[in-house]
Amino acid sequence: MPHPIKKQIILYDKWILISVLFLLALGIVMVGSASMVISDRDFHTPFHFLIRHILYVFIGLGLAFYVTRIPLKWWKRCSGYFLVIGIFLLLAVLIPGIGHVVNGSRRWIGLGFVTLQVSELIKLAMVLYLASYLERFQREVEFQMKGFIKPIVILILVAILLLGEPDFGALAVLTAVVMALLFLANVRLWPFVLLVVIAFGGLALLAIISPYRLARLTTFLHPWQDPFGAGYQLTQSLIAFGRGGFWGVGLGNSVQKLFYLPEAHTDFLFAVLAEELGLIGELVVVSLLTILVFRIFQMTRKAFLKKNLFAAYLSFGIGFWFGLQSIINIGVNAGLLPTKGLTLPFMSYGGSSMIINCVVVGLLLRISWEIN
Repeated sequence: MPHPIKKQIILYDKWILISVLFLLALGIVMVGSASMVISDRDFHTPFHFLIRHILYVFIGLGLAFYVTRIPLKWWKRCSGYFLVIGIFLLLAVLIPGIGHVVNGSRRWIGLGFVTLQVSELIKLAMVLYLASYLERFQREVEFQMKGFIKPIVILILVAILLLGEPDFGALAVLTAVVMALLFLANVRLWPFVLLVVIAFGGLALLAIISPYRLARLTTFLHPWQDPFGAGYQLTQSLIAFGRGGFWGVGLGNSVQKLFYLPEAHTDFLFAVLAEELGLIGELVVVSLLTILVFRIFQMTRKAFLKKNLFAAYLSFGIGFWFGLQSIINIGVNAGLLPTKGLTLPFMSYGGSSMIINCVVVGLLLRISWEIN
C-alpha cells in the first residue's frame, strides 16, 4: 500500500511543480549575479541579497508545503477574514511610523528581518474572496446587478488605498484580474463592458494627470530623447538586451549591473538575464512561465468539469495574475510597456512577492490534488 504522502505527491500537477522549481533555481542564480556589485558596495559583502533571497525561497517553499496540507474548504471559509486583514494592513501602511517609505512610495510594513509589501498580500486576498463569492452567488452575479456591484465596491475601496501608497502597478494587475474573473462568471454583458471602460479609462486618467506617471508613459515611447534623464533606466535596459544578442555575454559578465541599470536584481532582473544569457535564456524563462500558466488554465477547466467552482475560479484568478504580471514585467524590461514596479514571479528579489508566490503555488498544488 503506497505511503499517504507519496500518494499525495503523485497527485500534484508535476508540470506546475517542475516549472516553478526551475524558475526558482534560475532566479537564485540571476539574483546572485545581478546583486553582487551593489551588495558589496552597500553591505561590504557580495552575498547579502543572495543569502536573503535564498532564505525567502526556503521560507516560501516551507509555507507552500504547509499550504498543500490545508483543505480548500478552509480557504473558502476564511477568505472573507483574509480580505478584512488585507484591507486593514492597507490602511495601516498609510500611517506614518508604521508604513515604510522607499523611493517616494509608502508600501511596506516592517516585520523584523523582512518587510511586508501589503499589495502582494491583497492580490491573494482578493482572488480568494472573489473565488468564494462567485461560487456562493453565481446566479446573483449572472442575473442581478447587486451581485455584480458588491465585488466592485470592494475593488474601489482597495483601489483608493493602493493609490494612497501609491502602487499603480499592483492596482492595474488587480483590476484586470477582477475583471477577468467576473467575465468568467458570466456577468451581464452591458454592465461589464461599461465597467471595463470606466475602470481602464480611470486608470488612464490617473496616469495622465499624475506628472511622474505621465512622464513614464511618454518616456517609454521615446526613451532615447532623454537617455540621461527620464529615459535613463529604460535605455540602460535596452542596452542590456542589445549586448546579450543570441547567446549572451556569459553568466556574471553583465556590464549594465555595474551601477548602470537601477533595480537590476529586482524589477529589471530580466534585462540582466537577457544580457548574460541572451535570447536563449529569455526563451527558457518565457517557456517556463508559459508552461506554468497553461497548466493552471488546464486545471481551471478540469475544476469546472468536476463542478468545483471555488477551485476553478481560484486557479483561473491565480493563472491570470501570474500571466499578466509576467507579461508586464518582461514588457517593461524590453521597452514595450511603461515602467511599473512589478517583480518577475519566482525570480526577482523581494521577500513579500517570493513568499506570497510560493504560498499561491501551494494552493495550486492543493487544487490539483483535490480535483484528481
